[in-house]
Amino acid sequence: MANNDEFKKRICQAINNSNLRNALGKFSDSYVVSREQVFLGKDFEALRKKIASIKSDAASRYDELAEQFTRAVEARGGKVFRAKNAAAAREYIYQLAKKHGVKDVVKSKSFASEEIHLNEYLQERGINPHETDLAEWILQLMPGERPSHMVMPAIHLLKEEVAEVFSNYLGKPVEPDIQNMVRIARRELRKKFLTAGMGISGGNIAVAETGTIVICTNEGNARLTTTVPPVHVAIVGYEKLVPKMKDVIPILEALPRSGTAQPITSYVTMVTGPVPAWKGNGEGIKELHVVLLDNGRLEMAADPVFKEALQCIRCASCTNVCPVFQLVSGQVYGDVYSGGIGCILTSFFGKFEVAADIQSLCISCRRCTEVCPGNINIPDLLIKLRERTVKKQGLSKGYRIALHGVVAKPKLMHTLLRVGSKLQGPVTKGESLIRHLPLYFSSLTEGRSLPAIAKKPLRDRVKSLEKSVKKPRLRAAFYSGCVIDFCYPEIGEAVYKVLQREGVKVIFPQEQACCGAPATYAGDRETVVKLAKKNIEALEKANADVIVTACPTCAVALKKDFPEVLADEPAWCSRAKALAKKVKDFTELFSEITEESVKPSNKSSLKVTYHDSCRYKRHLGLNKVARQVLKRQEGIEFIEMKESDRCCGFSGSYSFKYPEISRLMLERKLKNIKESQAEVVVVDCPGCLLQLRGGLDQQKSNIKVKHTAEILAE
Repeated sequence: MANNDEFKKRICQAINNSNLRNALGKFSDSYVVSREQVFLGKDFEALRKKIASIKSDAASRYDELAEQFTRAVEARGGKVFRAKNAAAAREYIYQLAKKHGVKDVVKSKSFASEEIHLNEYLQERGINPHETDLAEWILQLMPGERPSHMVMPAIHLLKEEVAEVFSNYLGKPVEPDIQNMVRIARRELRKKFLTAGMGISGGNIAVAETGTIVICTNEGNARLTTTVPPVHVAIVGYEKLVPKMKDVIPILEALPRSGTAQPITSYVTMVTGPVPAWKGNGEGIKELHVVLLDNGRLEMAADPVFKEALQCIRCASCTNVCPVFQLVSGQVYGDVYSGGIGCILTSFFGKFEVAADIQSLCISCRRCTEVCPGNINIPDLLIKLRERTVKKQGLSKGYRIALHGVVAKPKLMHTLLRVGSKLQGPVTKGESLIRHLPLYFSSLTEGRSLPAIAKKPLRDRVKSLEKSVKKPRLRAAFYSGCVIDFCYPEIGEAVYKVLQREGVKVIFPQEQACCGAPATYAGDRETVVKLAKKNIEALEKANADVIVTACPTCAVALKKDFPEVLADEPAWCSRAKALAKKVKDFTELFSEITEESVKPSNKSSLKVTYHDSCRYKRHLGLNKVARQVLKRQEGIEFIEMKESDRCCGFSGSYSFKYPEISRLMLERKLKNIKESQAEVVVVDCPGCLLQLRGGLDQQKSNIKVKHTAEILAE
């Protein structure tokens, strides 16, 4: 996956655009609250399961529904053209315009028309397309400017900037007064509606049963586009097809609530066949043409993995809550569709090479999975997309050396880490944190310090930690993961201390290797398979009742990833599933084997807050368990911080690949930590501990960061 210069340049431009970041940030913060309110009284889980069922069923029989839709439209006097690709769709629309002598076209917002690059095609052939959505029109008047959001494409522009655009367009000064500028837009665009020979729209839903096209907007432009010009062309992707009119209801319930946190959009337009229209010289019947667009959709529908992405209803809720999108906006993604779902759609509807660059922007925090009304697991699909990218293009040289040459070879990796611990003196200066890296690597320590490699890894300490446990209640194999083993062995020591205190026999399988997470998120399935097998063999030999880990990323790998990557090898898959059933997170296990009563204490309370690791909360669902454990410990005053579940920006190699994005996410998290006035931040993820401890160190803060195991050990 190439991180080309142009891509990096777009990221830097977006991050340095304070107007864009502030606008998206303010909208996102208010959106989260408004969305929660507008869904009150609604069973969101039931609603999105229903939508997913409708859309998945439709994707399984697009050809059948397309035939039914075509018959319904044509029975009412309309025409349907099934366009195999973008070129066919463009040419059909051009020939139709040419036939009617059309010189001016008005368009309401349509992703499909942007996907096929219709505007440029028509302009090259002497036909003028006019965007009539206010934001789209503003951007059209700014050559080279890209949309920053799917639903609100010009959210990043200040009113002063828009006033300047209007001034240039009109050739006279325009004051930055919003109401006045809206009046100007209405006046100017009304002329276009009355003189255009063709109106082009998209469609949010297409009903096969009746041939109805449903369009949801908050401006009246779509109504004018579909009714005033004598010819109406609706460009609708196959994924908008639903079988029956009743299927429209759940989508209309979710779309405005998810997109803009409204109970319903200002306009819901339903077009069922041609309608009477004003032609300038009396009334007549409008021509209705529906371009039913394939352009990769049928291929996606036939794909057992990516068919799920066709459940998208284009609400943009995934980008509304995405912490990365709030920093870089849609302008970075390089194509029509933005955000995580945009990467997937682009790979099928656009250029696969473009998707190959942008897919790595996802930090896998999984916030999108919580709000998607189509119930799409976007982060997991992106991992599958990376695997396909690697299969087509291969790993970059750096990744190939790191993953195939080192991570896939545990003995070599451990040897190199031990050597590194002895050679790191010049950068650690004898301390446990690296506060500055030289030259090319300096950006990695901007805003956070990095941990030094432990002088003695956990695997070399365990013999001295093991204690005899009389009549042990459990035999636990401790799977430490690389970060605890070589950076934070003290967390491992705490795990030993706590579990042995509770009557658990703890052993450390020495042949355990990396869980494969770096390879998983790089799309290197080959390395993940190798490591999965190594770890299964090592952990099976332990003959343990439970496999305990203090790292949620490792827990996800053991419980979910190993059975999945070994699915094609039945014997190994069976072993992986058997192993997965034994895996427990440390705090989860502690909660299960200890009493729930709070011990009385005369000690002064330690003010503690908690940061939710993304995988700990959204993959393992253990955020409540961690809080319950902390609250019942003596001498602790628990304080809930603001945005406790917002990503800290680490996510393993992500913070090294995109340090500028990671740093901004960390700054927001540190601000919330400080505002909580806690003395200690508790985490259950060593990666988050690395990020937060390093950030607080750079800010010279006295706030400590500790793993739950360390708190319990104390």
